[in-house]
Amino acid sequence: MNWHLLLLSFTTVFLSELGDKSQLAAMTLGGSSRSPRAVFLGASAALVLTSLIGVLAGEGAAQVLPTALLKGVAAAGFALMAVRLLWPRPAEVQDEDR
Repeated sequence: MNWHLLLLSFTTVFLSELGDKSQLAAMTLGGSSRSPRAVFLGASAALVLTSLIGVLAGEGAAQVLPTALLKGVAAAGFALMAVRLLWPRPAEVQDEDR
């Protein structure tokens, strides 16, 4: 087992999930549920399953595509999301003008 990679993966996912929508949804469900343990187990299983799908998809893509291309596509995707988040929608601009 590559302990460095395990720790790096854990730290990256842990930090990226703090304040994420899924964490807010889990907090909401946990606060309104009579069984917070079920919410924890369901949220944990969902995170594990989505991570498994991501790892398998990444492994499959790495078999076919070069790593530099995958990193470039990921960087472009994150850049597009950042621009999209910073770029106001026309309805938001109209609301701000009022």
